[in-house]
Amino acid sequence: MNKLSSILLVDDDKTTNFLNELMLKKMDVADRLLVALNGREALEMLREHCASGTPTCPVLIFLDINMPVMNGFEFLDSYSQLPWMQHQTTIIVMLTTSLHSRDLHRAEQLPVAGFVSKPLTAEKVEAILRQHFPASAARSSSGGPA
Repeated sequence: MNKLSSILLVDDDKTTNFLNELMLKKMDVADRLLVALNGREALEMLREHCASGTPTCPVLIFLDINMPVMNGFEFLDSYSQLPWMQHQTTIIVMLTTSLHSRDLHRAEQLPVAGFVSKPLTAEKVEAILRQHFPASAARSSSGGPA
């Protein structure tokens, strides 16, 4: 019945971030929502919110694959080398418009909980919560779809 402490949205499309943030706020599933426009910004946010073990460290990350500056795979490569993240239980879900076999194969080597096709919907979020955060999913399902 608890909300997640923090969710991080990583996507270079500002409209997508706005809509996802709006939906997650309406679903009331997290105390804090963080937004980054590329992998580099996401890493900076993680350094700020996770290095000192603060409660604002994201427990769920929605990560776009194709972004400028640092794409989703480059982010995951850097993320897996952060010393404090090896002690975190963060669920990373990659968001994509298409699932190429090369992307699936590459993701198997990285700390990814799964792939979700865009657009992100309340039903997809609820499924992720049921799978990875069962206590939170029971609470959020009463909020209805966004």
